[in-house]
Amino acid sequence: MLSRLDRLFVAPPDPARVGWLRDWTFAHRGLHDEHAPENSLAAFAGAVERGMGVECDIQRSRDHAAMLMHDWELERLTGVTGPTACYSAEELARIAYLDSEHMLARLDDLLALVEGRVPILVEIKSRRRYDIEESCVAVRDALAGYEGRHAVMSFDPRVSRWFRKHSPRTVHGLVMREDHIGMTQKPWQRHMALWLARPEFIAYHVAALPNPMVASLRTAGMPVLTWTVDTPELLRHALLHADAPIAEGAGVP
Repeated sequence: MLSRLDRLFVAPPDPARVGWLRDWTFAHRGLHDEHAPENSLAAFAGAVERGMGVECDIQRSRDHAAMLMHDWELERLTGVTGPTACYSAEELARIAYLDSEHMLARLDDLLALVEGRVPILVEIKSRRRYDIEESCVAVRDALAGYEGRHAVMSFDPRVSRWFRKHSPRTVHGLVMREDHIGMTQKPWQRHMALWLARPEFIAYHVAALPNPMVASLRTAGMPVLTWTVDTPELLRHALLHADAPIAEGAGVP
């Protein structure tokens, strides 16, 4: 019953718009290691040199810039205390990663680095009672005029819905997981998120594959990405049950 409703509420995407997603392995937060921190320009440069697509995370600065940062708090990655959103983009750009000379950067900086050579997946971070529209606007504005292949995604279905309405040129997707960390632990929550988002692709937690809902969407023509692929075994699993891995560490082919 739910699969039939999926097909009713979520139309198959245009293959000409989304087909490229299947052609790449994406470097999760860049090709990061002890020399190139996650979401740093060095990590993204390494992925470009390797011929991989790049996946990045976006947090919003105090002055509403799209920053390349996964965490809500700065301390884990930089040693600086306080939320990322409490600092301006200029202040954040002067903060270095722990034990590194590499500095925090903006989405604008990543776009200038990549210059269309490989595709970019932009994940917008969200949480309950968060004004996600401001982050969507910041990302849309950064991407304005960018000609390289790119897509925006989020665990928050409002992101895909917002880009569908306000930035139709941007390919938009939904990220999902089923464990205790995620907000879509129950089947009805996953289907509701899908119907609200109406995504053109999904990025599904590799530990939750194979999955009947995902298999049905894939059969209908929706690209399925999967994360985080960080071992050779998970890479083999991902290639069986999804179209493109989002990989790091030993999962990078």
